[in-house]
Amino acid sequence: MELTIWGWLLLAIASALVGLAKGGLSMVGMLGVPILALVMSPVQAAGILLPVYVVSDVFGLIAYRRHWDRRVLSRLLPGAVAGIALGWATASMVDDRMIGGIVGVIGLAFALVTLLRPAPADAPPRAADWGRGTFWGLLTGYTSFVSHSGAPPYQIYVQPLRLGKETYAGTVTVFFAVVNAVKLIPYAALGQLGVGNLGKAAAMIPVAAASVFAGVWLVRRIPHRSFFLFITWALLLVSLKLIWDALR
Repeated sequence: MELTIWGWLLLAIASALVGLAKGGLSMVGMLGVPILALVMSPVQAAGILLPVYVVSDVFGLIAYRRHWDRRVLSRLLPGAVAGIALGWATASMVDDRMIGGIVGVIGLAFALVTLLRPAPADAPPRAADWGRGTFWGLLTGYTSFVSHSGAPPYQIYVQPLRLGKETYAGTVTVFFAVVNAVKLIPYAALGQLGVGNLGKAAAMIPVAAASVFAGVWLVRRIPHRSFFLFITWALLLVSLKLIWDALR
């Protein structure tokens, strides 16, 4: 479909949010598909934005190449790949809004507990265990495939590990770079990476790239406590949006 000026503006906003997410403000990228879905189907919106995610990942990897946790990735990625495969296998049977609603309820509960009962400043970090990592990785991969809403389950697993803010930002960037690269295969098989979608995505590369480095700049200047408070509030708001979309 051809985009109007309004459509191109929304695509630019969505691409900027994706770039900011890859710069370390992870939750804001989830707003991209809902914003773009104002002028097209959510399926096409996801198809257009996936290449934007992948290109933004490259710039994010450059920015955070020295800041990521190998241990966390090793726990999450096997489950995430399995979750993507499950999403591909059930693509014709699922209601992506309902899945998003379930993710929203989980994310909302986690955000409220974190805000209302914050961990003491001297609380020890939780260990990155295989069992929880596999479960939350599976859920992250599945929800990322069906609706680009993998950030809430990822955050539920990783935030209690109490990583430094740049390590957190770098780890989420590397993790979703791998997830998005794997998603290219099933998305192509489902016909969501046609020439039209790729052309629109290519036009947004400068917007997304500039936004990645804007996100990196912000992460490095936001105080540690404020950074994690921001991503928790962002999780709460995004979760409410997912629940709202499921109930409409």
